[in-house]
Amino acid sequence: MNVNFQYSKNLAIEGSILLLLGVIPTIGWVLAIVGVVLLLKAAKELTYYYQDESIYKNSLTGLKYYIIALIALAVGTGIGIASFTAAGLFSGTPFSFATGIVGGILAVAAGLVVAFAFYLLAALNLRKAYETLAVKTGEQSFNTASTLLLIGAILTVIGIGVILIVISWIFMVVGFSTMKPREYQPYPNNNGYSYQTQPPSQP
Repeated sequence: MNVNFQYSKNLAIEGSILLLLGVIPTIGWVLAIVGVVLLLKAAKELTYYYQDESIYKNSLTGLKYYIIALIALAVGTGIGIASFTAAGLFSGTPFSFATGIVGGILAVAAGLVVAFAFYLLAALNLRKAYETLAVKTGEQSFNTASTLLLIGAILTVIGIGVILIVISWIFMVVGFSTMKPREYQPYPNNNGYSYQTQPPSQP
């Protein structure tokens, strides 16, 4: 399948920048959604370009896990708020009030635990996609992004992880911006790595 490398690269750059802009209050979530769609499209194109379906497969699986994490968080939080509200409005005794509060806390905690578990799974799959891109493109920014993404996902429980995840997105933008077509990518030789400056000659 004939794939335009520059088109794939532009999609990836635009998508990763929009995802990075997702941190903007109010409208950020809209930009992030558009960014994710563009990144998935770019992953599909790059899968064809590099003939490696794991790029798109891991990207898509990671996104699915992210969605499950968000749903778990939303459901847990919703049940928790409903329990807190019911405890305040309808409880007639201290026991029923306490039961409603404890139930709400447990619901929120369960949602957080499930969301965290699927968030880690999402990060692991996206890390695989980044590492594959690092191998295929020779851009080490993808390796840095994959490491920061995983560490950030683990450290989200203490807040600092969010900062690391945003930094990983910055490295992702750098990786997509600097990657080159296959004929210009580094290849191993006896002295380490060299760069091919023109397409290989035909036999």
